[in-house]
Amino acid sequence: MRRPVLALLVMVVACVQAAAASRIKDIVSVQGVRANQLVGYGLVIGLNGTGDSLRNAPFTEQSLQAMLDRMGVNVRGARARTRNVAAVVVTAELPPFAGKGSRIDVTVSSLGDATSLAGGSLVLTPLMGADDRIYAVAQGPLAVSGFSTAGKAETLTHGVPTAGRIPNGALVEREAPGRFADETVLVLELRSPDFATAVRIADTINAYTGQKYGIRTAREEDLRTVRLMRPRHVSAARFVAEVGDLLTETDSPARVVIDERTGTIVIGRDVQVSTVAVAHGNLTVRVTETEKVSQPAPFSKGETVVTPETLITAGQEGGNIAIVGGTNLHVLVSGLNRIGLKPPGIIAILQAIKTAGALQAELVVQ
Repeated sequence: MRRPVLALLVMVVACVQAAAASRIKDIVSVQGVRANQLVGYGLVIGLNGTGDSLRNAPFTEQSLQAMLDRMGVNVRGARARTRNVAAVVVTAELPPFAGKGSRIDVTVSSLGDATSLAGGSLVLTPLMGADDRIYAVAQGPLAVSGFSTAGKAETLTHGVPTAGRIPNGALVEREAPGRFADETVLVLELRSPDFATAVRIADTINAYTGQKYGIRTAREEDLRTVRLMRPRHVSAARFVAEVGDLLTETDSPARVVIDERTGTIVIGRDVQVSTVAVAHGNLTVRVTETEKVSQPAPFSKGETVVTPETLITAGQEGGNIAIVGGTNLHVLVSGLNRIGLKPPGIIAILQAIKTAGALQAELVVQ
């Protein structure tokens, strides 16, 4: 009977460890494989009287005149009164290795005093990178989720009607510099830097490459980076794909995150508290101001006056002393709940425990 039970216990432990493990691709990113930000200035046309007022937005009028000049229409001497045009800023993110002709999404945001971009279409707009080179051009009808309706006595606004998106609204015209296939040294960057996690990633990769290629290819640099040497006759893309599917256990420093504005408390798994005695009470002071009329005696020469009267009461709730201490998250949370406090009280206690030196974790207050 003992062998089946022991085998079942080993299987349970293995399943727990596998569930706790993470793929390397989910906890790291490859250095150099990154997106690039693009930005452009353009015009949205076809608005139903909700565009910029050209008198208050002179840049819109100048852009409209410049566009019409390029099309052979001379309107330099005329004062346009249209409200169907809006100046916008177009932003997009160029994915890594995006080739010519591929499409990307763009976000369009109003720049002037337009009230809504619903129903408008973006005119051909170049999108430039940080090097002032054009990488994509955007054009197309906007998808705006917000709306605004106004009457004589009331206005109803839902969402943001002055911003919208164009799915697949930009065509890539230039590729970002760099070729990934030529890289022989690859650098993995941890999204949550930690020395233990970096060492575990390197050991996992070396165990895999040692068995398949007969060499050790990974070496941890610091808490953030792991350097890989690509084996010969294996492409960089294939090697990264193989390494990314490997499972490894992650580690993180003990940390308690507190948001005092919303009362949110997040306690890490490895947070420990040395045994301490905690007493917490709520002191309430109430001040009541009343006025009393002082009436003089009959046939006296006194005057009726109003005299103030102040009543001060103080009360304190709670104040029970409790022992809090634990070697794991479950015991710590049970000890804090046993005191019967709300999040503001727990936040105050955690800060006091940290000051006393009993909280063996980093306390982050947002």
